[in-house]
Amino acid sequence: MSRPTSALVLAPFLGALLAGCAAPGPAPGGAADSRSSTSAPVPSAAPTAEAQGPSPRLAVSHRDGVMVVDAATLEVVGGAATTGFVRLNPAGDGRHVLVTQDDGWRVLDLGAWTEPHGDHGHSFTTTPRLTGTTIRGPHPGHVVVHGTRTTLFADGTGEMQVLDPDSLGAVDGSVDVVRHRAPAAHHGVAVTLPDGTLVHSLGTEEARTGAVALDVAGAEVARTDDCPGLHGEAVAAGDVVTLGCENGILVYRDGRFTKVASPTAYGRIGNQAGSERSGVVLGDYKVDEDAELERPTRISLVDTRTGRLRLVETGASYSFRSLERGPAGEALVLGTDGRLRVVDPDTGVVTRSVPVVGPWREPVQWQDPRPAVRVVGDRAYVTEPSRSRLVAVDLTTGRLAGEATLPHVPNEIAGVAG
Repeated sequence: MSRPTSALVLAPFLGALLAGCAAPGPAPGGAADSRSSTSAPVPSAAPTAEAQGPSPRLAVSHRDGVMVVDAATLEVVGGAATTGFVRLNPAGDGRHVLVTQDDGWRVLDLGAWTEPHGDHGHSFTTTPRLTGTTIRGPHPGHVVVHGTRTTLFADGTGEMQVLDPDSLGAVDGSVDVVRHRAPAAHHGVAVTLPDGTLVHSLGTEEARTGAVALDVAGAEVARTDDCPGLHGEAVAAGDVVTLGCENGILVYRDGRFTKVASPTAYGRIGNQAGSERSGVVLGDYKVDEDAELERPTRISLVDTRTGRLRLVETGASYSFRSLERGPAGEALVLGTDGRLRVVDPDTGVVTRSVPVVGPWREPVQWQDPRPAVRVVGDRAYVTEPSRSRLVAVDLTTGRLAGEATLPHVPNEIAGVAG
């Protein structure tokens, strides 16, 4: 297997970000349409390179910034310098990634789209760059992409911003946003469905207890307070939303919430992965309420159609960056034994186990690097921080499709299909 390496090219930060933000959102439960200019306009002067077609790319964070990697060759093709710990979130348009920092989400253009040029059918990709656009939000938290809308949750205010990701490429730096606000600030999450329904968490700084669904006009459709410790979301086939609880999982379907209870008194499902190809949601499963860091070996599979919760023993522990879904809806679990397991979500049977990295142990601090898995197309990409390594797995064959040594220790990873 080849081991392509490449020096990091730091793309300059184009344009100074304005300190001001858009007007405050409406009162709790309300919504307002706006076109928000979130930063100074930044002329596009990015270099271009001729390409043969769409160029899937990966964003990989490290201590001092973000590397941009060509998903086909695993070569580093650019990057951006950042300060402090950052998180990476696909924006939903196949090209941009939202980089979470202290005051909001900065827009990173991975340069993945190809554009026709002239009369000869040539295509070009741009050099990856921070665009200069920031979507402001104090203590920015979860970013959820579903359908044609991306929903951002600011933990510091409880404000949710629903945006059309196609507007992120506007030359004037403006972004189309619809704002909502939860009754109280909390570490929350929200998702917008194709019909405009907004499902979001309820809570305070001390506790998260439930969720509400609002229609496109902001009127309440359904509400529940039966979800202690609510954390994380997923969307299954049929636009069915799940939200994790300390004693099971909430399911929002056909205008109502139902609860799927854990088989144990404390059975926390906090991290989930859904697929539009499957009615089953993959989740973690923790049973020790007092553990500083529990290292579970069982996963949960919740069938949103029947309400059945199945626990599957994987034989190795995993972390919150270990859960992912494949192109056919298969469940993927990256274990601390270095193997990527492919699980049939309907039966819980492990159909394939692929050795991808060396054995590892989850660090106590959640911000510290640990192996992570993300899927783009029919490939799974796995990081190995201990060796600054990136591995590609062909999910069709179960074989390694390539590997590379990166110039920095990888932490988080996100991908765009181009």
